[in-house]
Amino acid sequence: MKKFLIAMLTLLPGLAMAAGPTIPLDSADVDLHDKASLQRGAQLFMNYCMGCHSMQYQRYNRTFEDLGIPEDLGVKHLQFTGDKPGDLMRNSMSAESASAWFGTGAPDLTLVARVRGADWLYTYFRSFYVDESRPFGVNNAVFPNVGMPHVMQELQGVPSKTTERRMIDGEMQDVYVGIKSDGSGMLTADEYDQAMLDLTAFLVYTGEPMLLEQRRMGWFVFGFLLIFTIMAWFLKREFWRDVK
Repeated sequence: MKKFLIAMLTLLPGLAMAAGPTIPLDSADVDLHDKASLQRGAQLFMNYCMGCHSMQYQRYNRTFEDLGIPEDLGVKHLQFTGDKPGDLMRNSMSAESASAWFGTGAPDLTLVARVRGADWLYTYFRSFYVDESRPFGVNNAVFPNVGMPHVMQELQGVPSKTTERRMIDGEMQDVYVGIKSDGSGMLTADEYDQAMLDLTAFLVYTGEPMLLEQRRMGWFVFGFLLIFTIMAWFLKREFWRDVK
């Protein structure tokens, strides 16, 4: 029993991470064929995310090539660390600095879309709201007590959590209905939603850069198996035609 309790306590952090979101997720209609969207998402990531978060399993030149960005333009406008185009996309903030400022190291985001899912990321980016009780003055409806600031507040404006009074089980309760900006951001609400969809698409791409190629090859494999099956059926019929 003692060993069982120790094992359960060890698993608790993992179970907490596996817990689902506290609000319904919005659908992220990601189109990996849309190179313009992926390019905009890459620009957002490099400008707003990479100061803290790295992509240690992705290379700059691979990203530029896949997204149709000329290498000289990518180096000039999207590469701010002084690394070479063939280097891995590592952030400039040290683990020691991250621990001192945020209490823990900022996670690598190369595979975050595969772990969290596109819908989770898209909703998370659009769910920050003002909360003066938090160290950075913001919280997140999808990830309560998140330990990072709202780095894209200049784009969205100051967001507030909105609720409505509704009767639930015979009692009036405040029910979360969404996030509303004060309109002071550089983007309108629709433009900000599109920007977060672009960022989500870029993270989906980095999570599995070969996804489109895999799908394309999958159709060839499916076609081959279909043709092979038809030929095998005709061959079998020819071999067994005289067998009674």
